[in-house]
Amino acid sequence: MCGIVGLFLKKKELEPDLGRHLSRMLAVLSDRGPDSAGFAVYSQPEEGIIKLTLRGPKAYDWAELKQKLTEKTGLSANIDARDTHAVLSCHPDTSNDVRAALHCTAPEVSVAGSGFSMEIYKEVGRPETVTKRFALETMGGSHGVGHTRMATESAVTTKGAHPFTSGPDQCLVHNGSLSNHNSVRRDLVRQGLKFETDNDTEVAAAFLTAEMNKGLNLGEALERSLSELDGFYTFVVGTASGFGVLRDPIACKPAVMAETNDYVAFGSEYRAVAVLPDIETAHLWEPEPARVYFWERSA
Repeated sequence: MCGIVGLFLKKKELEPDLGRHLSRMLAVLSDRGPDSAGFAVYSQPEEGIIKLTLRGPKAYDWAELKQKLTEKTGLSANIDARDTHAVLSCHPDTSNDVRAALHCTAPEVSVAGSGFSMEIYKEVGRPETVTKRFALETMGGSHGVGHTRMATESAVTTKGAHPFTSGPDQCLVHNGSLSNHNSVRRDLVRQGLKFETDNDTEVAAAFLTAEMNKGLNLGEALERSLSELDGFYTFVVGTASGFGVLRDPIACKPAVMAETNDYVAFGSEYRAVAVLPDIETAHLWEPEPARVYFWERSA
């Protein structure tokens, strides 16, 4: 079943409230996905800084990891810990060296996502519990997407929770089920892509990456998914500049959009957007099947 949300703030002065709104939207949809939850938050990038969101074991010693990386690489990297996750900030030119050092010195730590704007957090547990663990309410940003999972295609694990990353500053959350994900996965493996889970959403995210590697933009890659991915699905995709929505041609999965002068919001059900300010004056509509929608902040 699952629940997905997205929120795009049109005004910079509203950014401190992003996490507070997003956490309420996710909590409302807890009954659609009590197994696990996750979210991606996008904030203004810092010049000369790329962020790697790391995922480690429970009660992990992130300070010790920082010391190990410094000793291994001699590079300066800041680590901001949030429970089982941490955001490692470093210079883009050193990120490959940092990743290599992580692989050698801390194989128990994985990279959940990377980008100049994006941070990804996800864990097993009810959505309201997960958002509190990572203090989502305190996070600011321009936009974000989130997911509440009811597992159908793979085991209930942190790795199997959404969002799945589909490239730097890009991520995907999904409600539905892909019927041909195993055959698509085999094709993508032959193209050199790697997978951590049996989750069908990870296949969708990798498909977008593969299509963009061929020179397509994200919108074109989403259009391609309409002919190549079989099943019932609603996708919400986060990018550095905004977020997009796509429903399959039959569009049996519920979806609602809301727009005011301050924001654009997506929810699997109306109750997810009903918690937002001024919803009574918002323009409400159901996104059309097989149509790609994008909302982006101008450069």
